[in-house]
Amino acid sequence: MNFIKQSFISSLCLALALPGFFHKPALACTSIALQAEDGAIVYGRTMEWGAFDLHSRVAIIPRETPLQGHTPDGKSGLTWKTRYGVVGLDAIKKDYITDGMNEAGLVVGVLYLPGFAEFQPYDPTLADISMSSAEVANYILTTFATVDEVREGLAKIRVVPVLEPALGEPPPLHWTVIDSNGEAIVIQYLGGELHIFDNPLRVLTNAPNFDWHMTNLRNYINLSAVSLPTQRIEDLDFAPLGAGSGFIGLPGDNTPPSRFVRAVAFTQTARETPDADETVYEVFRILDNFNLPLGSAEGPEANLELLQGMRSSTLWTTAADTQNLKYYYHTQHNRRVRMIDLNRVDFFPNREGIRNLPLDEENSQSIEDVTPEG
Repeated sequence: MNFIKQSFISSLCLALALPGFFHKPALACTSIALQAEDGAIVYGRTMEWGAFDLHSRVAIIPRETPLQGHTPDGKSGLTWKTRYGVVGLDAIKKDYITDGMNEAGLVVGVLYLPGFAEFQPYDPTLADISMSSAEVANYILTTFATVDEVREGLAKIRVVPVLEPALGEPPPLHWTVIDSNGEAIVIQYLGGELHIFDNPLRVLTNAPNFDWHMTNLRNYINLSAVSLPTQRIEDLDFAPLGAGSGFIGLPGDNTPPSRFVRAVAFTQTARETPDADETVYEVFRILDNFNLPLGSAEGPEANLELLQGMRSSTLWTTAADTQNLKYYYHTQHNRRVRMIDLNRVDFFPNREGIRNLPLDEENSQSIEDVTPEG
């Protein structure tokens, strides 16, 4: 892993040489990935959705499951059979994967891109290669094993604007895709055209478009993980008040541009980790910095009745070990980390198709009582 002890300016220079799902107010998802010293790639993300509970479920998609895309006029869209088994999390009790990993170690994160996402125009004569934005993650995860395959495959289909009733418009989405080799891209549809950006920093938030975020990083190349030295003025010594002075100027608000900069800063100064298991700890630690309390992401149009039973605008947080094929998560109700081992999942084709499991058996925190007896 690139552990930058003095500054992450060099990574920025090299790279520059580089909530939820169905409601407008909550636009605060953050995704990252870290690389362990042994080469393992661990991805993670938060799901912010402060408008209503998404009621996400664990979704398990077997191999050879028939799937079909949708089109604006109701014609049958692209049909395909799944090549790879998938474990992920869905939304609003529909089979739309919002985050997941397949058995080849490819991960996809679905994030919001309001005001910028504009999908390809719908041509009824091309309905058989068309699908909605909500189905893109399903297609990628069930069809491809590497980023290179994704690049080639997306050029052969059309992602068209299909109304999602829960939103009242086509979901304005974009996607982060990372494979087990660490190759990473961002997929955006801008101005009705497909754009695929290399993502060497493996970070993504929300609007505006990805290349804007990369340009904006140039405003922060002075930041350092190391505290500033004591400065002498006249006969007086002025020492920093405490640790962290090297990060003075790091934006602290929850807007997508500020979270993007923070995510780069935190990932580029992460501690060294020897393997995937230890890197999972570091991914969750970093993502804790992006949790949003209930009330911070809803916006002025929030319906308070729909927030009943929710404890956070961050509904869940995931991590995916692309080397050992382990998918982790915790939720707004229970921060105990749970894990699904894809090596032990039966992805053999079955008549039931996609299986679903609840994220939480009970909406309560697991607490161990360690009170000493006597």
